[in-house]
Amino acid sequence: MILDNREGQFSSLSILQRRFICHRHFCIGGDGLMLLQNHPEADFEMKYYNSNGKEGSLCGNGGRCIVAFAKKMGLIGTETRFMAVDGIHEAKLVTDSWVELRMNDVTQVERQYDFAVLDTGSPHYVKYTDELDEMDVVQVGRSIRNSERFRKKGINVNFVQYGDDALHIRTYERGVEDETLACGTGITAAAIVAAGNQNKAYQIPIKANGGQLEVRFDKKDDQHFENIWLCGPAVHAFEGTVRIPEK
Repeated sequence: MILDNREGQFSSLSILQRRFICHRHFCIGGDGLMLLQNHPEADFEMKYYNSNGKEGSLCGNGGRCIVAFAKKMGLIGTETRFMAVDGIHEAKLVTDSWVELRMNDVTQVERQYDFAVLDTGSPHYVKYTDELDEMDVVQVGRSIRNSERFRKKGINVNFVQYGDDALHIRTYERGVEDETLACGTGITAAAIVAAGNQNKAYQIPIKANGGQLEVRFDKKDDQHFENIWLCGPAVHAFEGTVRIPEK
């Protein structure tokens, strides 16, 4: 969900109010809430809150959606620069419903025997499986997210499997504390981990339960990835009004 906050009327929403808006039974319901607001150094600023009402780290798919929202409102053309929690991002609309978002470079990837850890604007744990459809993503993801190492700050947990035509992925997201249909920063992390041994340009198709996306990037070496683009659809679903209870 995205609110136009250029006049600052939603800046005072409390954690409980943001949580209420994201509640799937008592209000609109969603994985997160975004505010589009003014910024002196960019076309706009994206403020992102998880469904628990607390400010989150970068939301990649949210970034693509807020770009489409800004275009729909006439704020931008087919290219833009906007401020997010991790800095300035570039984005472009190839069509009104296909948005490509440039992510920050990745300069560190921890690779273990059966998993990898990296930060693509949000921290991610990537683990391969041969039984993705049967995986209990919530139970296993929650146990990793709340393990001794990750409990304090939390981590998003991605389970991936190679398919014939794409890398398949399911993700447990911190802040939502549940499986989501598609996580942009997780999709980016999975694509980077899936890169081959050659240092070259990659274009990796990804299939999530929420749809088909792709990630493009240049691999410089095993620890450095540049020119990273998260690409996929961003479709307007609804608009309306909601009555928010007092704080």
